[in-house]
Amino acid sequence: MKQISLFCYLHYLCLGLCCCQSQEPTSPPTPPITEQNPHSLGRVGNFEDVDSNTEPGLVLMGGSTDVDQAMRWMITRSGGGDFVIIRSSGGTGYNDYLFELGQLNSVETLLINSVAAANHEGVFETIKNAEALFIAGGDQSQYLRFWEGTKTEEALQYLIHEKKVPIGGTSAGCAVMGEFVYTGENGSIISSEALSNPFDSKLTVRRSTLINHPFLQNTITDQHFSQRNRQGRLVAFMARLREVSNGKPLKGIAVDEKTAVIMDKEGDIRIMGQNKAYFILENEPDKAPEVMTNAAPLTWNLHQKALKSHETNSSSELLDFNLKDWDSTFPGFWYVEEGTLYF
Repeated sequence: MKQISLFCYLHYLCLGLCCCQSQEPTSPPTPPITEQNPHSLGRVGNFEDVDSNTEPGLVLMGGSTDVDQAMRWMITRSGGGDFVIIRSSGGTGYNDYLFELGQLNSVETLLINSVAAANHEGVFETIKNAEALFIAGGDQSQYLRFWEGTKTEEALQYLIHEKKVPIGGTSAGCAVMGEFVYTGENGSIISSEALSNPFDSKLTVRRSTLINHPFLQNTITDQHFSQRNRQGRLVAFMARLREVSNGKPLKGIAVDEKTAVIMDKEGDIRIMGQNKAYFILENEPDKAPEVMTNAAPLTWNLHQKALKSHETNSSSELLDFNLKDWDSTFPGFWYVEEGTLYF
């Protein structure tokens, strides 16, 4: 039985954690390609849009180096159409990378770094014309602040629910994919802080309308997971979200760096990349944590079975459960006793 002590995390882990950054190659922004969309950083390939047969799917990537296999999976499901990257900072590093990775009509990067940009008609039309969309790493607090409730959100919902294209995100882009999100608006929180006080001012979790894919209802995601020892904070996130989950079992999906969780249109799951993915399910949603009060260590024990868990390495094989109906027979359990996580 591994355990995470309340005080075993050192604050030097905070260095570099305030923003979830992907590490794809970046290049300086290039001038806008058209007057109609001044928020485009550039486009490679054919400048004329095409229509292609798309197949829906989801990619949750854990940050650091992107997983080529997962990107090719999205490209295949785009039908070779137009692949759009959205971000609030950074450059065009994805453009050449994706265009050279597979057969695409074009790749374009949009810099959406304000509410005004998110409501721009050119941004709206570019996203709606996409046959695949990927949210780069960056700062999820900006994504939520700039994009929620805007034309960008409207276009994203169109891609998911009507056009049905593959959509994905890495690092901060993955953090905003679930119905519930960790906003990061007050700075990053580490596991020791979250477990010692689940009401810490930096533990900011809530429901989001931005993506809220049907497969990720009642779900929160986390990234850079093992590498940054984030197990404890994910459990604290879920403990806090119980008050807004309407009695439904909460779910967590966490992804290691250089790793991707792939979900096809049926909700079947594969893991691609070098490391692990973790699936966490609230075991008894009708029972509250034993101790969850401000400035007190969390206890969420429930006879050492508070949360069901399943962790898996990358594999080309389908996992033995489906996102539409999570398996209740996960092999492991996680629980917290006086601020110490056992898993």
